[in-house]
Amino acid sequence: MDEIILNELKELRKLIIDQNLLKKDVLNFSEACQYLDISESHLYKLTSRKQIPHFCPQGKKLYFNRHEMDNWLQQNRQISNDEIEKQATDYLIQNRRK
Repeated sequence: MDEIILNELKELRKLIIDQNLLKKDVLNFSEACQYLDISESHLYKLTSRKQIPHFCPQGKKLYFNRHEMDNWLQQNRQISNDEIEKQATDYLIQNRRK
């Protein structure tokens, strides 16, 4: 019984932390890893290659704008098969007229 209660408390703690991340506009490095659900080493690679927007005031700690990370996550959208079929149909209809 105690173990069940302890697990429930751990889940509640994680949910509270996750909710707090959604309220912040600027995240530190560890918060960004948690928000993106990626490892620290992967985030370091992304920042060193300048593949993700970040801030490095005074050249030490890394910070991230949550809204910029959301935009970054939504890049390179993969279109669905339905969208591909619609584009192909539209292309065929437009080119038959020529």
